Amino acid sequence: MYIDLLIKIKNAQKSGRETLKTRYTKMDKAVVDILQKRGFVKNSEIKGKTYKKYLELDLKSDRNIAGIKFLSKPSLHRYSGYAEMRKVKGGYGLLIVSTPKGILSGDEAKKHKVGGELLLEVW
Repeated sequence: MYIDLLIKIKNAQKSGRETLKTRYTKMDKAVVDILQKRGFVKNSEIKGKTYKKYLELDLKSDRNIAGIKFLSKPSLHRYSGYAEMRKVKGGYGLLIVSTPKGILSGDEAKKHKVGGELLLEVW
């Protein structure tokens, strides 16, 4: 799940690693693509055979993940319309939302005027 992925990325960046290999899921790939657009991850590739795919991430980037706040969890799901979505850390952070149009950042969800489940905040 994306929770494990983000904790792995944060710990690898803090320890000074340049690359990270982790299992592949479509949701993990969608979250990594958003992180890559915002500069938290430099590059990502899908490698391996069809039944043993994994993600290889290049962590050398301008920004490191300083903190993560998980908004929804299996016992509590939080939803929001696009009008109520706020900026994270005054625009420095990133909100990730699961919408009917896929996994989007908060800014993209506002632009497409679509709400959904609030997954996490990254700064």
